[in-house]
Amino acid sequence: MTDDRPTQTEVPESLEAIPDDPTADPVLPGNYLLELVPVPVTDLERAKEFYVRAGFHADVDVTPADGVRIVQLTPPGSHCSITLAEGLPTLDMPPGTLRGLHLVVADLEAARADLIARGIEVSPTEDLGGVFYAWFADPDGNTWALQHMPWRQ
Repeated sequence: MTDDRPTQTEVPESLEAIPDDPTADPVLPGNYLLELVPVPVTDLERAKEFYVRAGFHADVDVTPADGVRIVQLTPPGSHCSITLAEGLPTLDMPPGTLRGLHLVVADLEAARADLIARGIEVSPTEDLGGVFYAWFADPDGNTWALQHMPWRQ
């Protein structure tokens, strides 16, 4: 998998400086788009390296104010991203406490093999009543589930 999209590293100076993104989902009245899930980590740089190695795209890496850094990463094909942040008290959580974020995949064994090839430790596949899972964790112990539901296309 290759991803040549650039990482945003500067905060735009104005709304006019933000490029149009025709692939972005519109925010329609009445919709609630889940955009970001904060992931609590101890070492932002180590966590960013882990998620990039796992195949997530680094969308944003900015320092909008002294002592504040925000990194946004998106799993392949996802419309929802994660954010790693420091210097934002509103996002303070104990590192490693996020549990069981699900990444839905079409082929669990292929996804599992891809992560293993990237150096990520992934559990063996489990069949939990016709829904299949494999688990992995980031360096802080936040856990992720690869999930495959055979009936879902």
